Amino acid sequence: MSSQEVHEKALASGVVVEPVNNDSSFNSSRDSSNPYGNTHINTAIAYEDQAVLENQSRLRRLFSFVQLLAFALTFMSSWEVVAMNMGATFYNGGSRALVWGCFLVVIGSLAQALSMAELGSILPIAGAQYHWTDMLAPDHSRKIITWFQGWVTWFAWVSALGGSSSGLAFILQGLIADNMPGYAEAQKSWHLTPMMIAILVTTGLINSYAFRIVPWLELASGIFHVILFFVFIGVFAALGSGNSAEFVFTDGTSYSGWGKFVAFNIGMLVPAWGFIGFDGVNHMSEEVRKAHHAVPRAMVYTILINGSMALIMALVIMFQMGDITLYLESGYPIIPIFMTIAGTKAANALISGLIIITYCVVAASLASVGRITWAWARDGALPKYFAHVDPTYKVPVRALWLPIIIVSLLSLLNIGSTAATAFSAFTSLSSLGLYSSYIIAISCLLNARLTGILGETPAARVQYGEWRLPKALAVPINIYALVWTIYITIYLPFPTTYDVVGTNMNYALPIYAFVLLCATVGWFAWGKTKWGGLNASAIALIRKGD
Repeated sequence: MSSQEVHEKALASGVVVEPVNNDSSFNSSRDSSNPYGNTHINTAIAYEDQAVLENQSRLRRLFSFVQLLAFALTFMSSWEVVAMNMGATFYNGGSRALVWGCFLVVIGSLAQALSMAELGSILPIAGAQYHWTDMLAPDHSRKIITWFQGWVTWFAWVSALGGSSSGLAFILQGLIADNMPGYAEAQKSWHLTPMMIAILVTTGLINSYAFRIVPWLELASGIFHVILFFVFIGVFAALGSGNSAEFVFTDGTSYSGWGKFVAFNIGMLVPAWGFIGFDGVNHMSEEVRKAHHAVPRAMVYTILINGSMALIMALVIMFQMGDITLYLESGYPIIPIFMTIAGTKAANALISGLIIITYCVVAASLASVGRITWAWARDGALPKYFAHVDPTYKVPVRALWLPIIIVSLLSLLNIGSTAATAFSAFTSLSSLGLYSSYIIAISCLLNARLTGILGETPAARVQYGEWRLPKALAVPINIYALVWTIYITIYLPFPTTYDVVGTNMNYALPIYAFVLLCATVGWFAWGKTKWGGLNASAIALIRKGD
C-alpha cells in the first residue's frame, strides 16, 4: 500500500494523521525520536502495514467519565472484599488487622493512585504501566525495563482475572454449602474449577459479542455497589449484636502460628486485595471519551469512595457481628453471620447481591486484561494474532480469550488444594505482579521528576499532563507510595499458616519467579536484538488527543 493510500485509509476510518513522513530516520512503527512531548505534537504517523492502521482505529470510545468511575468502583469492590474475605483476618491478625489494616491500605493506595494519575493524564493508553515506564525510564535502560514491566503487568492482570473468578466461585460454593445439607461433607476442591471456567466463558461471551452494553452494565453495577453497601450497613445496625471497642481495635488473636506482627501484615492483605487494580481504568482508556480528563480522576475518586466505604464496612461488621468464635470454622463467615442475624431467606438475598457485584467484577477484569493483551501484542511482544480487532464488534476478541484459556488452566491449582490456599495463590500472585509494576512505574516517575526527564520546561523529554500533583507534595507522595508498595509486597508471598506443607503453601512466589525467568529467557533469545520497542504509531495517535 502506498503512503497516499495509507493516508486516505486513515482519513476514511476517522483517524486524523499527518502526511506520512518519508524520512528514513523515522522507522515505520518504532520511532527512535521522542513521541512523548507536548500533547499538541505534530509527529508524522506512519504505519508498518494496513493491519496496524485498521486495528488502531476500530476501538470505540464508549465510556463516559461517569461510566468509567462506576467501572472502577465495581472493579475494586473494596467493601465487598472486606465482607467476603474477612475470615482470613480471623485466622491471621484478628479484628485489628482488618480495621487498622484497612486504614493503612486506603492511605497507601491513595498515594499510589495520586502518583499514577499523573501518568494517566500524560498518556492514557491501554498498555499503561509499561508505556509509562518506557516514557520515563533512563535512555540506557529503557528497553529492557519496558520489556520486563510489560510481561509483569500482563501476567499480573491475567492472575487478577483468576483471583476475581476464583473469589466468585468460592462464595458460590459457600452459599451452596450453607443451603444444601450434606454438600459441605461431599464437596471437593476440584468443584471450583468447572465453576470458574463457566464464569470465565460467560463473561467472555459478553465482552466479545455484547461489549456495547458493558459500560451500562458497569454503571448499573456501580450504582448497585453503593445501594447494597447501605443495605448491609442497615442490616448490621438493626439486627447485629455489639462488640466492644477493645475487641474491634486491639484484638490480635491469630490461629496461624505466625507471631503477632507477621500475622497482622498477612491479615492486612485482605483489605489490600480490595484496592489492587485501580489502574484497570487505564487499560480501558482508548475506549474512554476525554481520557486525559476522565482516567486520572477515576483512579483517585475510586480510592476515596471505595476507601471510605471499606473502612466503614470493616468497623460496622466488627462492632455488630457478635461472637467471633461462632464463625471461625467458616471460610466465608459473612454467610453464617447473616444466617444468624437475618435468617436464611434474607441471608441468601444479601449474599446473592455480592455474587451479582462480583460477577460484574469478573466482566470488568476480563475487559481490562483483554485490552492489555491486545496492547502488548500491538507492541510486538505477544504474537500479532492477538492484536486483531474484530471488525464487526469493534473488540479485540482474540486478546480476550487468551487470558480466559490461561486462567482456566491455572484453575487446576484448585485440585488438591484447600479453597483458602488456591485463593491465596491467585490473589497473592496478582497482587505481587501488580505491586511490582507499580514499584517500577513509580520509581521511574520519581527518577524522571528529580532528573528533569519530566518537567514543564521545553528541555524536558516529557511534559506534565493537565492533571498533576502540587509541586511541594509530589516527591513526598511518590516516595511514600513507593515505600508502602515495597513494604506490603514483602508479605504477599507468605503462606497463611506458619507450619507449611504442600496443601497450604503459597505458590505465588515460585510462579512469579517462573514468569520472570521466562521473560529473561525471552529477552536474551529474542527481545534484546529483535524486539523493536513500543509501537510509536499508537503512542503518537494517543498523544494527538482523544
